[in-house]
Amino acid sequence: MRADRPATAHRPDLVEPADLEPELRKLVEAAIRARANAHAPYSGFAVGAAAVDADLRLHRGCNVENSSYGLTVCAERVALFSAVADGASDIRAIAVAGPGHRGRPTPPCGACRQVIWDLAGDVQVLLATLDGQVEVWQAADLLPAAFGPDDLQDILETKDER
Repeated sequence: MRADRPATAHRPDLVEPADLEPELRKLVEAAIRARANAHAPYSGFAVGAAAVDADLRLHRGCNVENSSYGLTVCAERVALFSAVADGASDIRAIAVAGPGHRGRPTPPCGACRQVIWDLAGDVQVLLATLDGQVEVWQAADLLPAAFGPDDLQDILETKDER
């Protein structure tokens, strides 16, 4: 049974872009720009993302839809997979920009929350509206009681002993 609750329940206040640290403002701007490359012919729901690594390199992504809907890849995953392909091993933050809903930014889907946790850990996740209003989250707040690499450690250690 689904419990109805307001769309803004438990969401952080919106932050003005000017109130962000310069590096985070650039990250949000990069996510908004990446949205222009989205391939969303079926939904029209274009999303952009950008991740920043420890060397301050930006890794951009956009959603890429497929006529077989299940093969669509979200912007967050494209940005993080791009970071991995570029050799980044320490993601510091990720920003996501999409059309939003009722003046609030679009949150990541469950699959993206899991990928953020696995590839970046408890990083800052900045969710932006198209006019740059931002909610600042920690990944752990988006995915409480997350399953991650540490949960596999015992199995991996046992496997190594064989």
